Amino acid sequence: MTTTETPVFLDEQAGRSTFVRDTGTVFRRAMRISLRNPVWSVMGLLQPVLYLCLFGPLLEPIAGQLGATNSYQMFVPGLLVQLGMFGALFVGFGLIGEWRDGVIEAERVSPAPRAALVLGRVTRDVIVVFVQGVVLCSVAFLFGLEAPFWGVVLGIVTGALLAAAFASASYAIALTLKSEDALAPLMNGIALPLLLLSGILLPITAATAPAWLNTLSNLNPVKHVVSGIRAQFNGEFGTPTAVWGVVTAIALAGIGMWFGARTFKREDG
Repeated sequence: MTTTETPVFLDEQAGRSTFVRDTGTVFRRAMRISLRNPVWSVMGLLQPVLYLCLFGPLLEPIAGQLGATNSYQMFVPGLLVQLGMFGALFVGFGLIGEWRDGVIEAERVSPAPRAALVLGRVTRDVIVVFVQGVVLCSVAFLFGLEAPFWGVVLGIVTGALLAAAFASASYAIALTLKSEDALAPLMNGIALPLLLLSGILLPITAATAPAWLNTLSNLNPVKHVVSGIRAQFNGEFGTPTAVWGVVTAIALAGIGMWFGARTFKREDG
């Protein structure tokens, strides 16, 4: 649910816009909207929890064949990535509603930096995904997850960084299309191949997949994030796989923020 409430972008002391203040203003407004209508956050968490409950037990008999000592240690990292993607890919629908209500136009005529308009909203989305990740991992421990504490924390943070990338891209695409009917199939068309080629349910390796599928999977940056979080859950913090997963998530978040800010700025014209 959207609201016509618009933030005020004015530094009372300096009489001009400041990046940190305006980012905070956008964030607080976005967070209030989420807290007033938490159903989307709950539904976003429901899907990975169902996978955890209904699919996770099926992996226990084959965990050893996949090189894992604990099936949930292999499976939960994929669910964190799924949570980051689906918790962020569809946030653009809310932005389209705000555009129709005139909120976006009011923000763009303000002196607020365009990056602040994106970062404030993305920060809200990252916090929501982070909290969802904490809940998901807490439930996973009840099912038998065995992983080091700091590995779990780093994995949740990495998944939240991935959410920042997809949320930024979703806002940019939504502001370009300005139509839910066009946004829905496009987001689904992006999400499905990325998820299937990332190995979130089962690892995709040269030993478990045909050569052509493994090659396509290696070209998918989301796969490297999944592999990185799995390494973190194994306590392998300094390995190339773990480091590359974090670097990839940071790079995707940076590209997404650039894309989002650039789209907001371009729409000014």
